[in-house]
Amino acid sequence: MKKTIGLAVSITIILFSIVSFAFADELHWGFKKASGGAQIEIGSELENMLTKYDAIYRGDPESKTIYLTFDNGYENGFTERILDALKEEDVPATFFLTGHYVTSASDLVKRMVKDGHIIGNHSDKHPNMARLSEEQMVTEWKNFDKKLKEVAGVERTYYTRPPEGVYNEAVLAAGLKHEYRHIFWSIAFKDWEKDVRRGGDYAYNELMKQLHPGAIILMHTVAEDNADAIPKFIKDAKAQGYTFGSLDDLYKK
Repeated sequence: MKKTIGLAVSITIILFSIVSFAFADELHWGFKKASGGAQIEIGSELENMLTKYDAIYRGDPESKTIYLTFDNGYENGFTERILDALKEEDVPATFFLTGHYVTSASDLVKRMVKDGHIIGNHSDKHPNMARLSEEQMVTEWKNFDKKLKEVAGVERTYYTRPPEGVYNEAVLAAGLKHEYRHIFWSIAFKDWEKDVRRGGDYAYNELMKQLHPGAIILMHTVAEDNADAIPKFIKDAKAQGYTFGSLDDLYKK
């Protein structure tokens, strides 16, 4: 019996080691939060990798232009309020959607397109992209594009964001090869828990504390806090001399 248990433990350790090795190159996007109006720093090694594959996480540090992006995996009832605020203030945004969102919230997707916002590719089924083959990655992006075209008439997407910010060099390389530019971010905060309510002031204060020139802002539309904060944030950012641009503007620069 002891020999059997020992053998089972040994096999488990070996298998765990193989799995750990296989996924050892997974990278999780994260950074020290910006403060004092200064851009975040991610280090030269990662900067070089992003540059190599035409991926971005921020804009010009000398320009007070900022970029709003939202991740939508499922609808929680607050996206319409966000769209209303963007329309009222004439602010463009990019919505990174999943295939589930496109088919389950099609009316909102159509409105995003009608209002002139960019649709980004957050994958079809929200997998860990770093654990997929290139063929599987492309299938995720293409399947999403197919659903988007059927629902909203958009031919294809050109910007992508990996689910949960998990990626590696192979993901970035496959994206560039198939004309999907990876978009990360330089401002974010904990806002993805749909049943946790912290209040609009929480979201507003997080945005204002981290605000800096060239910021790419990530928010999740499932949070009512964000719907509460967006109108005031836009007005106060404009009052500080910031303007809001689109990702298309950023890539042209």
